[in-house]
Amino acid sequence: MRASHADRERTIDVLKAGFVEGRLSKTEYEQRLARAQQAQTYGELHALIADLPQGPMAVPAPAPQQYPQPYQPVVPRTFLPPPPQTNSSATAALICGILTPLYGITAIPAVILGHKARAEIRRTGEKGDGLAVAGLVLGWLAIGFGVLLVLAVIVATV
Repeated sequence: MRASHADRERTIDVLKAGFVEGRLSKTEYEQRLARAQQAQTYGELHALIADLPQGPMAVPAPAPQQYPQPYQPVVPRTFLPPPPQTNSSATAALICGILTPLYGITAIPAVILGHKARAEIRRTGEKGDGLAVAGLVLGWLAIGFGVLLVLAVIVATV
């Protein structure tokens, strides 16, 4: 069933109380808060606050157990967004940059893939900016050394 604005506000209040009480870290609070603002159904809202106390309620005392049970989280972490993946163009840029000393022609694809990867990373928020920059640096260095080598040959023959 679809949730109303009032339901979202109540969920946000429970999240705020959990954060103030120290039950949620700042990053977890921010992630849950963003998900609460985007939630469409009661089920999505309930999943965000199921592991937090939601006000004064009668809670029965837990029955004593003879053997300790392995830890099982109360709420699956399905409400959190998946971790960002590494951009494949950034990985390819770094590989081309590393292969440049062996095959000089890979400097050009390293530069192209590095610029493409950085644009995609800015747009999508993926990981791999360092890989893209490393590929760019290696590619541009190889191109620069190649140009210097050609100029040195021209100067030497003239």
